[in-house]
Amino acid sequence: MSVSRRQFLKHTAALTATAALAPQLAAEAFSAKPFFEISLAEWSLHKALFANKMTNLDFPVMAKKEFGISVVEYVNQFFKDKAEDKKYLGELLQRCKDNGVRNHLIMIDGEGDLGSPDAAERQKAIENHYKWVDAAHYLGCTTVRVNAFGKGSAQEVQQAAVDGLSRLSAYAQKAGLNVIVENHGSYTSDGKWLLGTIQKVGKPNVGILPDFGNFCIRRDSGELYRGKCLEEYDKYLAVKEWMPVAKGVSAKTFDFDAAGNCVETDYPKMFNIIKASGFRGIVGIEYEGETTSEEEGIRKTKAILEKILRA
Repeated sequence: MSVSRRQFLKHTAALTATAALAPQLAAEAFSAKPFFEISLAEWSLHKALFANKMTNLDFPVMAKKEFGISVVEYVNQFFKDKAEDKKYLGELLQRCKDNGVRNHLIMIDGEGDLGSPDAAERQKAIENHYKWVDAAHYLGCTTVRVNAFGKGSAQEVQQAAVDGLSRLSAYAQKAGLNVIVENHGSYTSDGKWLLGTIQKVGKPNVGILPDFGNFCIRRDSGELYRGKCLEEYDKYLAVKEWMPVAKGVSAKTFDFDAAGNCVETDYPKMFNIIKASGFRGIVGIEYEGETTSEEEGIRKTKAILEKILRA
């Protein structure tokens, strides 16, 4: 079949334009922002911290230099008396700036029950959290993680938690901070109870931090973390239910198989759920195992997350 000179030139020009555009398209594809960013939760190093092998001031530097992670999540237990110490917070912030580390959140424990049915106890707990909201704001964090514990029936604690979270979130909102609740045992590990609580609060800066490892609702000991689990919520169902109101993800790991996969959680399955939800945010490494060192556990968890991103 004969081709006219005009058709030939037109076809050649189109091929040339496509070839010129190809490198640009490829560059855009490779530079596309991943659907989540990896952070390091300080609890991953809790053994070293409790043993005084390192301090909270060392944490952000170690995250960057040892693990190549530039976003960090603090635990208030490791600088418990420093929430209002501007000199200390200033030094911590300077270390972050010097090492190119961004502060993401503070996990707050031990400041009272925001879901206490006792109004006076709940009010005290709310006020106890204020200083940590202020510290998080000073450090440039976007979020504080809290608990929604309380003693009473599921309905009583939920009603109280809605009030506690609502009033704390009003204070946090002035600083531009999110307040997120982690599934941390008891009622908070019940997917529908926690989702219902957050929905009843109905505040744009209040959400959930799904943790892959905390889904035991009831133990034979009656305690939060010790004893045999008698009732457990399905983790994949919970994460699917929670992702519409999630403002972060806690990638918990305990053990790994010979190929480096997490034993207790199917990470590809979990992250298919997370990605399908449209989530775009920060996923924090939280290693809590016993058979691998903290440093190796962090590296193995990071490798899993990086594999997810490549896939």
